[in-house]
Amino acid sequence: MLDLDPPAWLDDIEPPGSLSDYGLPDNVVPFRSDEPAGGMSGERPECTIRPSAFVWRDPATITPRQWIYGHHLIRKYVAATIAPGGVGKSTLTIGDAVAMASGKALLGLRPHGPLRVWLWNGEDPREEIERRVVAACLHHGIEPSEIAGRLFLDSGRDVPIRIGETGANGPKVAMPVIDVLIDAIRERRIDVLIIDPFVSVHSMPENDNGAMDAAVKAFALVADRTGCAIDLVHHSRKLNGADADIDAARGGSAIAGAVRSARALNVMSAEAAKAFAIAESDRRAFVRIDDAKANLAPSSAAKWFKLASEPLGNATADRPEDFVAVAEPWTPPDAMADITVAHLLAVQKAIHKQALRESPQANSWVGHEIGRVLGLNSYGDPDKQKIKNALRAWIASGALIVERVVDDRGHKRPVVEVGEWATSPP
Repeated sequence: MLDLDPPAWLDDIEPPGSLSDYGLPDNVVPFRSDEPAGGMSGERPECTIRPSAFVWRDPATITPRQWIYGHHLIRKYVAATIAPGGVGKSTLTIGDAVAMASGKALLGLRPHGPLRVWLWNGEDPREEIERRVVAACLHHGIEPSEIAGRLFLDSGRDVPIRIGETGANGPKVAMPVIDVLIDAIRERRIDVLIIDPFVSVHSMPENDNGAMDAAVKAFALVADRTGCAIDLVHHSRKLNGADADIDAARGGSAIAGAVRSARALNVMSAEAAKAFAIAESDRRAFVRIDDAKANLAPSSAAKWFKLASEPLGNATADRPEDFVAVAEPWTPPDAMADITVAHLLAVQKAIHKQALRESPQANSWVGHEIGRVLGLNSYGDPDKQKIKNALRAWIASGALIVERVVDDRGHKRPVVEVGEWATSPP
């Protein structure tokens, strides 16, 4: 049976009404309706703005910020998820929705208790959204009862939401739609609204900063008046190989300015794949999540997820079963996980005063000696990359150092020598 008692945070939210009833602060009085707008009559319209005095409060009495999903989603604010096409942002947000509805940290972020989540997808039919949600539940072992009554799904094909458009006088926000959206969220007591993608809920020009600022702030109004958190899933512009960040959001810069937190998704680079000993053919399945904007919390280190494939077991006599993309958390391997201080000491003893070269292109590359000591193949990956990673880590720690020495041709060459000994040398 569903818990129909309203959540405690609703007590702090004003009841809905027409947009004119949303209320101005006590220190702002609107223009009188009988005065021409902007004082066209030449008379000063009645408008009073009174500065509000700051009154000290005991810090302990100030309500903590209401983060509800890591430091990405917070009540009464709009966040953004920014990524190029085909990276897996919809797969990630579906995983997020299941995690939040179940109250489990499926993708590395812990929800603040089981939450009511409304996932609106403007591109796919409802059946496809259901297919992907079911796949995420199967992959993470989530039982139907764990999300029952807390996950809401809609397709833009069946439930269109259009909060703004371009009219004869330019872009405008459809305030009646905002009213209805607020009512719907309050009726279902929604904690999180995910809009995927943002471009599907408006027809305003993306390069118009004024239009985009109004569009995002329309959702900020929804968040403020309902107490929910909103995630706008947004495409980045064409990056030509560069990483997506907050400035890569497609359209005007106002989108980045109007949200309070943002994350950017990027496929693993070829260089990173090589460092992690991941085959080039597999690297696109690994996606990095960066804090692109963290106004209300400290920036955190990058996180990763991996795209996996989940079979649904729905084969029929004439059609094979579906395999659906799902997101799962992934942690980069520790290059030094199985390398001990004893290994380091053995390497230091082996290379001491040998003037072995730093460059892997040199015949006397120090990595060949490291490989011999560690029992690794220094001539081919993945062992060669592991040696490079260890060498980089040891140089960074000061256990090994790079010095420039003059070779027999009078050229200065960088060589690797012992820095700080792991233990006292014999």
